[in-house]
Amino acid sequence: MGNRLTEVLQGREANYILPFLWQHGQEEAVIREEIARVHESGIGAVCVEARPHPDFLGPKWWQDMDVIMDEARKRGMKVWLLDDDHFPTGHAAGRVKQAPEELHRRFLGERHMDTIGPAPGASVLLDTLLLSGLRPTFSLRPYASGKHQLVSVVAVRRNPSDGTLLEDCVDLSANVQDGVLYWDIPDGYWRIFIISENKDGGSKPQEDYLNPLDRDSVRILLDTVYEPVYARYGADFGQTFAGFFSDEPGFYNDPITFQFDSKPGKPGVPLPWSREMPALLEQALGKDYGKQLHLLWHDAGEASNVVRYAYMNIVSRLYGEHFCGQIGEWCRARGVEYIGHVLEDNNVHARLGSGAGHFFRALGGQDMSGLDVVLWQIVPGFDELSYRQPTGVTDSEFYHYGLAKLGVSLGHLDPRKQGRTMAEVYGAYGWTEGLKLMKWLTDHMLVRGVNYFVPHAFSQKDFPDPDCPPHLYAGGQNPQYRYYKYLNRYMNRISHLISRGRHAATAAVLYHAEAEWSGQAMLFQKPVKALMQHQIDCDVVPADYLLESGHVADGRLHVNGENYQCLVIPYAEALPAELLQRLAGFAAQGLPIRFVEALPVRSSEGIDVSAALSALSASPHVEITGLNHLADALIADGIYELRIEGYEPYLRNYHYVHTDLDVYMFFNESPHWIITTTVELPVEGELYVYDAFLNRLTAANAAGQQGITKTKLVLHPYESIVLLHGPACRDAAVKTQPASVVEPLPASVVEPPPASVVVPPSVAAGPTLEILGEWTVSTADALQYPQFKEWGKLNALQNMSAPDVLPRFSGTFRYETEFKWSGPSGSVLLELGEVYETAEVWLNGEQAGVKLCPPYRLEIDGLVQQGNNKLVIEVTNTLVKDQHDYLSAFAQQEPSGLMGPVRLSSRGDQGFIC
Repeated sequence: MGNRLTEVLQGREANYILPFLWQHGQEEAVIREEIARVHESGIGAVCVEARPHPDFLGPKWWQDMDVIMDEARKRGMKVWLLDDDHFPTGHAAGRVKQAPEELHRRFLGERHMDTIGPAPGASVLLDTLLLSGLRPTFSLRPYASGKHQLVSVVAVRRNPSDGTLLEDCVDLSANVQDGVLYWDIPDGYWRIFIISENKDGGSKPQEDYLNPLDRDSVRILLDTVYEPVYARYGADFGQTFAGFFSDEPGFYNDPITFQFDSKPGKPGVPLPWSREMPALLEQALGKDYGKQLHLLWHDAGEASNVVRYAYMNIVSRLYGEHFCGQIGEWCRARGVEYIGHVLEDNNVHARLGSGAGHFFRALGGQDMSGLDVVLWQIVPGFDELSYRQPTGVTDSEFYHYGLAKLGVSLGHLDPRKQGRTMAEVYGAYGWTEGLKLMKWLTDHMLVRGVNYFVPHAFSQKDFPDPDCPPHLYAGGQNPQYRYYKYLNRYMNRISHLISRGRHAATAAVLYHAEAEWSGQAMLFQKPVKALMQHQIDCDVVPADYLLESGHVADGRLHVNGENYQCLVIPYAEALPAELLQRLAGFAAQGLPIRFVEALPVRSSEGIDVSAALSALSASPHVEITGLNHLADALIADGIYELRIEGYEPYLRNYHYVHTDLDVYMFFNESPHWIITTTVELPVEGELYVYDAFLNRLTAANAAGQQGITKTKLVLHPYESIVLLHGPACRDAAVKTQPASVVEPLPASVVEPPPASVVVPPSVAAGPTLEILGEWTVSTADALQYPQFKEWGKLNALQNMSAPDVLPRFSGTFRYETEFKWSGPSGSVLLELGEVYETAEVWLNGEQAGVKLCPPYRLEIDGLVQQGNNKLVIEVTNTLVKDQHDYLSAFAQQEPSGLMGPVRLSSRGDQGFIC
């Protein structure tokens, strides 16, 4: 493998971006034009989405796909295909309707009624009870006709004082004849439960979807979509055609489509079911499992938890095997890859409803890990408080501290993923979202280890397309499109540096799915948050991986190539018996294990685990720690990799290791606060700064001793920095000619090296000048640019979107002024102050740089001259001022234009503080 740093510096990094390309059935020229716009943005692939297309799998569809494939071949691009006619995946282009009944989605439903005895000779109209609603009141014998199939009928005695269910249970299934239950009711209060299998149920929009628990049902999707694509483009498989993308498949058993709290125990909600379930439940619960099925809905203490765990364990494994596993096997057998994501929203990744039961099992068959961020799920600053977004209220702690960590952990831990994690990003934020927020979201993902991106989206529909903006080109009417390639180059370069190596983390945190199925449980993101806010990096590790490949060596936990200094167990009332026994073994081998709040009290299956719990309780390597003290306890025990001065809860960090290179990324996630701190890195020797916008490697003035290097970080909101260490840095400097260390891009894309790290921005070593006086302001929208029309003069910079100025203007404001400078021409900073939101600068006719987000500060060494200087600043806002779209109504709107103050300062070379 080559030196990845050298590859980046020489412009030979791979492509890590595959945006959605929405198909609307346009003419060939329009399709080719949109792909050209994707390619000129620095992107080497597309993911074709059929959702808006009027003729999916019809003649026009294949005609359009032929055009896409041809254009991609010519440009050396890759093509991915979203695998259904619309999301979520599972509709199979409507073919499920034509399939045999046994291949349709199936559900397990529950009805009950209350009786009192003694009542000899009593009977109950079961068939009528199975109908929904109050009418019709006559019997249609639905289960006899195939709509419902009776699974079991049981009567459970109730406590006469409070109505709770008691242990006394009678199986009455054999007492049903012709839709009627005949039973001599004994003395007391009894609740009769009727458990039936049926087709009707779940989310109405998904009623004609395949059954993800049934291998033959999933095969409908393969036969309908995958096989015809292979028949037409088989010669391109593994070449131009890269693979398939599944979008948000899941159970969808809840009538509320995007219900994120759907799980066993929710009254009246049908549960996913398949032909294999009876045998698997009998294996897990015994031959009389039918007498326990009512506990999937009704509470009876520990007994209910045991049944619910068994059920969730089965359905999540079936989903992983029959849906994702089967599709992945099909793809790999034909030389392509299978990617995508399930719905993770608000913790549904471990639940039913729109979830798929278990994040790691659900994506196990795919070739990359995957996740998505849409609809204002992640908003800078809302990492703890909930945020009102289009689909409801966010669990912001999950989205900020759990979502990306969940995805990258699977990418790190599953050998099939090869360290790759894909994030679908930017979608459905509305035209409020510009490159400023996109850059923040990109860094949010990169600093957690996401290294593949699916931007949402390029749309070929005539502008304005109301479907989930922003659209990245928008028929040329997105005024920020011309700057989009700078973000993509940045994204590709850092992704290349954090790929094909190994992530280094201090802690493993147990994934909470099995614990949540078994009783009271703490969500995994709570300890993850506590660790991240103290710069202790971690992976989220599922029980399956601990049992299959986890082992302890040299006091560390090793899982599929990753290793950790400790294992953190979020509070769980119960855990699987085999896992508890394995944890006791880990502790005996010297692995530090930290249980948050308390030890479990029982096993998920109801099996006796007293010996394992006693061993854990007695082990010197096991500690019980309160959540609020977790990070401090690890630091006190020396369980950390890097340390910072003070408490910086918004400083994020990521360490990635190659054989010849250590990559450290830091990002300030606060939208308002400057982070100033000293960081201790566990390295000794030369340290380098890599600027991914400028594509420049700079030796840092830093030194270390005894294996530790201290350096000062000053990061403004939205600002990130990459520090490098290792022989690859020296090799890159040798192999890369000085002229090509800085990529020969047009001057307008050149940004300064990370002065925020090298020199604290508040410190000026020489003269400082605030530019006051008159500014000439001109405007141009996206289609007019670069032909500007003068708007007027300003003696003081102001919000150009104020109601009495240009409240509906979207485009570029051009500011022109002159100033006198008497300081030196070298080591000069130009600070623009507040800008909304993309800025491009010219000084004395020379392009000085582009800034996509704060801090709006550029080095203008050699461009400023003694005496008179002419300064031109172009500031481009977003389309929201012109397009008041629905999605933008969920976000506060920023001003427009250059707000300043605009200052020049001469500084000395202070370098890193060591």
